[in-house]
Amino acid sequence: MTDIRFVALDSDLAAHYRAGAPDANGQAPERRICEEPGLPCRHCLRHIPQGAPYLILALRPFTTLQPYAELGPVFLCADPCERHPDASELPEMFTRGDRYMLRGYSADERIIYGTGDVVEVPEITARARDLLARADVAFVHMRSARNNCYQARIDRA
Repeated sequence: MTDIRFVALDSDLAAHYRAGAPDANGQAPERRICEEPGLPCRHCLRHIPQGAPYLILALRPFTTLQPYAELGPVFLCADPCERHPDASELPEMFTRGDRYMLRGYSADERIIYGTGDVVEVPEITARARDLLARADVAFVHMRSARNNCYQARIDRA
């Protein structure tokens, strides 16, 4: 069995965006007030409280620009929040009954075809372990099955 860890957005990167630095589209993050419950912060891996300020920005969670370096919108608490520690347990925010896309990537950040799966919450950890047991999978991205938004990275522990 491969041990895994769920990895939240880096604190330095979160601080970078909170300071108004441009996102992956070259634009300043948009600041809004949370009017609907359930917006997921990718740094603390908690839902942003109703009435709290948040940022919406374009994130490209890859280190290189290449055809497989997907870009999409993410939410971030506008005020500093504590980063979710890397952990082998599924963060609580993801246990609320949604389905997620898990997809394996190679060390050069390319999608490994045939690894993408939409899974129910109880299957996430086991599927991530199965993918990371493969020698050709360097890391896994967890994305919303409904909107394809990036949620977290999953690495070997």
